[in-house]
Amino acid sequence: MAAAGRRVGLLLSLFATVVAVSASNGGVNNRGVSYDSRSLIINGKRELLFSGSIHYPRSTPDMWPGIIANAKKGGINLIQTYVFWNGHEPVQGRYNFEGRYDLVKFIRLIQKEKLYVTLRIGPFIQAEWNHGGFPYWLREVKNITFRTNNPPFKYHMEKFVRKIVDMMKEEKLFASQGGPIILAQIENEYNMVQAAFGEDGKKYVQWAADFALSLGIGVPWMMCKQQDAPGPIINSCNGRNCGDTWKGPNHPTKPLIWAENWTAQYRVFGDPPSQRSAEDLAFSVARFFSKNGTLANYYMYHGGTNFGRTGSAFVTTRYYDEAPLDEYGLQKQPKWGHLKDLHRALKLSKKPLLWGSYSFRKLGKDVEARVYDLPSKKVCAAFLTNKKADRDYTVSFHGVNYFLPRHSISILPDCKTEVFNTQRINAQHNSRTFIRFVERKKKKRWEMYQDHIPRYHDKGIVHSPEPLELMNMTKDTTDYLWYTTRFKLQQEDLPWRKDIHPVLQVASLGHGVHAFANGQYLGNAHGSKIEKSFVLQKVMNLKRGTNHITILAMTVGFPDSGPYLERRLAGIRSVAIQGLNTGTLDLTANGWGHKVGFRGEKLRIYSNEGVSRVQWTKAKSNVPITWYKRYFDTPHGTDPVIIDMSTMAKGLVWVNGEGIGRYWVSNLSPLGTPTQTVYHIPRSFLNQTKNLLVVFEESGGNPEGIQIFTVRRDDICTYVSEYHPGVTKSWSRKEGQLRSVVEDVKPESHLKCPDNKVIQAITFASFGNPSGVCGNYTIGSCHAPQTKLVVEKVCLGKASCVLPVKGEVYGADANCPETTATLAVQIIIIIIIYRLRPQKAEILVEGRQNLARVRRDLTRGLEDDRVRRRRRTPGQNNPLYLQSFTEADDALKLHHIVHCSLDVIEERVNNPKKSGPTLNETFLGLLYPTENYKVYGYLTNSKVKFILVTTDLDVRDADVRNFFRWFHSAYVDAVSNPFHLPGKKITSKTFASRISTLVKSFGSTAPA
Repeated sequence: MAAAGRRVGLLLSLFATVVAVSASNGGVNNRGVSYDSRSLIINGKRELLFSGSIHYPRSTPDMWPGIIANAKKGGINLIQTYVFWNGHEPVQGRYNFEGRYDLVKFIRLIQKEKLYVTLRIGPFIQAEWNHGGFPYWLREVKNITFRTNNPPFKYHMEKFVRKIVDMMKEEKLFASQGGPIILAQIENEYNMVQAAFGEDGKKYVQWAADFALSLGIGVPWMMCKQQDAPGPIINSCNGRNCGDTWKGPNHPTKPLIWAENWTAQYRVFGDPPSQRSAEDLAFSVARFFSKNGTLANYYMYHGGTNFGRTGSAFVTTRYYDEAPLDEYGLQKQPKWGHLKDLHRALKLSKKPLLWGSYSFRKLGKDVEARVYDLPSKKVCAAFLTNKKADRDYTVSFHGVNYFLPRHSISILPDCKTEVFNTQRINAQHNSRTFIRFVERKKKKRWEMYQDHIPRYHDKGIVHSPEPLELMNMTKDTTDYLWYTTRFKLQQEDLPWRKDIHPVLQVASLGHGVHAFANGQYLGNAHGSKIEKSFVLQKVMNLKRGTNHITILAMTVGFPDSGPYLERRLAGIRSVAIQGLNTGTLDLTANGWGHKVGFRGEKLRIYSNEGVSRVQWTKAKSNVPITWYKRYFDTPHGTDPVIIDMSTMAKGLVWVNGEGIGRYWVSNLSPLGTPTQTVYHIPRSFLNQTKNLLVVFEESGGNPEGIQIFTVRRDDICTYVSEYHPGVTKSWSRKEGQLRSVVEDVKPESHLKCPDNKVIQAITFASFGNPSGVCGNYTIGSCHAPQTKLVVEKVCLGKASCVLPVKGEVYGADANCPETTATLAVQIIIIIIIYRLRPQKAEILVEGRQNLARVRRDLTRGLEDDRVRRRRRTPGQNNPLYLQSFTEADDALKLHHIVHCSLDVIEERVNNPKKSGPTLNETFLGLLYPTENYKVYGYLTNSKVKFILVTTDLDVRDADVRNFFRWFHSAYVDAVSNPFHLPGKKITSKTFASRISTLVKSFGSTAPA
């Protein structure tokens, strides 16, 4: 009892110390971070924290500002990241904090957006990251055992953690120094492995806690998924539903922190797609905060890409693509928008949640109310919850009836007004479209280099009696290790019967193998994330005399979880040949040669420096162990770039020497489809032209089928009913009270295009009982036929629009028995640079004029009072000449681009300072590029506008300038003709013929 009493006394004194240090570090506005059972207290203020995991190595530095800004727009006020030891110290004592591993730059960018940071130092991180974040060299430390009371491990762990902490202190990045880091993590999910280490596990946890506290960072430490976190270390939860599954903190003075709320599920090669609905995710977060939660982190908010070989065993290159920001950093709707609305509703409830008294009321069997009341401030917030997954309820709360859809929570920031329901999505929806990049120059072609398949007596082969373990041989410098052996057969050893053939049998510890007999490819086999070991059995042809067996074994990333990571094994365990007349031939102890990796890897032929180090030949398809290369130009614009590897099998991709990642298209899911076929190429990896693309293919594919695409989320939809609450931005708190910021809060559908885009067409619109998902809606039996006309009138040509959700607006039948009173709309958008204004200025020429006078006026720039400007409304623009020299499918789009370009010219005329070049020169240059076109402008001295849209993306400005000069000359001749009616379209056949000739000779010095 005395010992127990002393232990409690020590625990309480530690808590007091942490709070005192945190609160006393700095001045009035810089007091560090402390906590109590209610929340973290940052610089003296309580905060509700909506956190998102964003891992800096899984995107590129040029992407970081946009990703962080999009997180902030989504209501995130805290960014969580791991620290990646094997990225920062790949070689012992040699550190890397540059490029994607520039941790300080990443944190500074977060600080610039006035967001907080949780730094999960670990240094074990798991994270589906290679080796759980541990560098390979750590395995080779003498007598080491990872993550236990082991002196060698603790020494190296302490050294790295101190390195990171000292760096953060030096840069003044902890909140106690005025920086953004408010929370740090030591170790990670240790409860999952602690039992394997017994008492040493307990000692290690205590040591890790004591060590972390000794660093004096002035902010709290947490341990993720560590229910017995010692002393003041905060224990936190991981999972999908911590509001219901977690027993809570292990001490009443600790706040409720949810370190990982999985926004979907990471995928491994061979998996079917993973999804988690926006509704379920919002429910889980609202549930957590309704139970006194203070910090909820989305894992991941942006998943990104496992570039190069950074993914752990079998994990796909794409990481958490179903997160609110997808792999490319684009907003995935409605998940991003629905969570943004949730955060706004919770912020409206902030004061009662952080300072109010809590009460619980049962409203029925599956329904309840959780209430936070602060009578002294006259504020109150309530969460009305329907836990039933298959039944709706109507409940009475404070004398008012509220409808609760199945599995939903309604948030009432004043205990009266429903501003948000987790099941009712007001946010718009979107889906991705992939635009194939068509290169204008067809001369670029694929070439190949077939790497060497080694044999036992080759130079540089490492020999041993039996097959050696793979990881110990490759040391994580490559995925690949060759095994080779040789043996002799007599004629009587070979099968006599034609229906019997020798079979090669290879038992492997993982992860995959390709087999060759006498240089001939036999086939491959592989394990899985769940069961890494497997057996390959392939029929082969053998011969009398010496035969050679060569096996290419591989890992698909090192494992990242579980105890004793340093003891994991991979590679060949045994080899035998079945079907011989003399019985099974066991080759396991036959003597084996080993070779690490490929010649192409050692020569770095995937880089611009190394590509010329081998002889490339014309490419052929379906050749195993082959490198392919070609060059490509960068797609125009800013949309993300991807490569489609559907026609290949398995291997790796590089662009300009940068590893894009592993592809494994031949590993099909139970649905019969690959887990991943498209792979991200960050624009920062690209040059404007002549990008080197290198593919290493293991078993054979068709490189001609590889294609480059750009990605957009420009299929935009809305799906809102009359029963939805109004949008959350209709409400604010003023003087502590909830107030509407609009006159009439009611359901609305909001459609908003991304930057520089407008709504071109309405592809679906229905009010009544539509069904389906964005991109695949269908009308129901209660469809209101006028819906599309109404929507087109409100939305076409605009960058955004707001649609009322009210049946009478669309002529809906309110008595239709199956109506859900729902409005569903899908739009198509197009890119423009400037939005059309209500009025458009256009130059027209009127009146008969003397030929010499017209030539003088037009060429010298003398204005005639009969050459004047007329105002025209949209739809009345009548160009003097408009002609397309393209396919009919493109004509309408080109005409639209021309009309949009008038705004750009007018902007330059009216705002010469913003325009760049002075308008003394008539050639305006490039007005703007689109994905597949370039648009150029020319303004005559008499203010006549010429516009050229070309699909030649490599055209030179000098060629365009010459074109306009010849066009101008032809124009002067045409309008100077006495038979031409001023102000009317130019119909001269001679003019048309001259322009046609001019277009055909486009790019030469003068027309032919």
